[in-house]
Amino acid sequence: MKRWLWIILLIAIVLAGAFFAMRPQPVEVAATTVARGPLRVTVEEEGKTRLRDRFVVSSPVAGYVRRIRWNEGDNVRAGDVAATLEPLRAQVLDTRTREQGEARLKAAEAALRVAQARVSTAEQQARAAQAEASYWAQQAERETPLSKTGDIPQERLARTRSEATRTEAARRAAENSVATARAEIEQARAEVEAARTALLEPAVNHRGSTGDLVTVRWPVSGRILKLVKESEGVVQAGEPLIELGNTRALEVEVEVLSVDAVKMAPGTPVEFTRWGGEKPLEGRVRVVEPSGFTKISALGVEEQRVRVIADITSPEVQWKRLGHGYRVEAVFILWQGDQVLQVPASALFRTGEQWNVFVIETGHARRRAVQLGRRNGLAAEIISGLKEGEFVIPHPDETVEDGKQVVVKK
Repeated sequence: MKRWLWIILLIAIVLAGAFFAMRPQPVEVAATTVARGPLRVTVEEEGKTRLRDRFVVSSPVAGYVRRIRWNEGDNVRAGDVAATLEPLRAQVLDTRTREQGEARLKAAEAALRVAQARVSTAEQQARAAQAEASYWAQQAERETPLSKTGDIPQERLARTRSEATRTEAARRAAENSVATARAEIEQARAEVEAARTALLEPAVNHRGSTGDLVTVRWPVSGRILKLVKESEGVVQAGEPLIELGNTRALEVEVEVLSVDAVKMAPGTPVEFTRWGGEKPLEGRVRVVEPSGFTKISALGVEEQRVRVIADITSPEVQWKRLGHGYRVEAVFILWQGDQVLQVPASALFRTGEQWNVFVIETGHARRRAVQLGRRNGLAAEIISGLKEGEFVIPHPDETVEDGKQVVVKK
């Protein structure tokens, strides 16, 4: 009898061990409390600062600019001298050019001698025409009264007057020839001077007189950003010399995805982080450009992006060391709330079109449908389905099922 009791006891122990061994074990999970707190939806992109007003000081004329004494970073005042230009300097003559110039000078001198000889001949002809015209004019004056008294026939007076008219025309033609010959002399002299000037060698260390200099002045007060041409040399009209800007008027240019740009508008708040300072800077969107552009990302993906321009609204003393082209991280705040009922985004999962979470109730995981509001990458707003103070599983895996017994990690 005792033997059977021991056998029954042993079987009971084995069955009890099997029961406890095969009983489902609770899953160890983490838990997060559904609570209210601040929540905001943001878009983060890399941007760079730029000057709102940027000026390029250019050469107004072609000339020889003297070495610019300003340095990058210098503060300048409107009206001060930025650069000084001299007239273009003569080129050094090579052998071929000099020989051509000397030949041109000889030709010009020969043309001048020909013109001088032509003037001499024309003046002699003019004097002879003047004398002949004067003779016939006086003869006509003497014969006019004699013709009235009948001492000489009318035919003779007519011939005399005809000769006077002819010789007067010849005199005027001779005077015109003299004037033309003298003009040819002036032209020939000018060609000689031009040929001689072309043969002049440039002076060493030449400096134009004060009247020959062209002064370029600063159009506005600001800070020098870049010296395009620091050393002296030849410049053409319109060639850039210096870039100037007002570093107190900074703005931030950010290239955002077009799907994010449509959510922004002038006045959208921005925070600028990782710019080098201890605290983030505040700003506001001023312009969302109406046209986009295609850009290839670092992964080789085509992206449609839009430029967004934002102003820095923090006091200048906080960002006075920022300059043109500095890198910043722009955080656009699309929406924010202070007391928002929320859960971690990692606690959410979908069943079809419905969002769900696992709620811990009496030691078991219960799947519950929820309605979401605003979301960012870390948390989501709960419109309905959960109450403040309930516990949810932030990272449910395949071991967590509806009704599964769970135990919270400590």
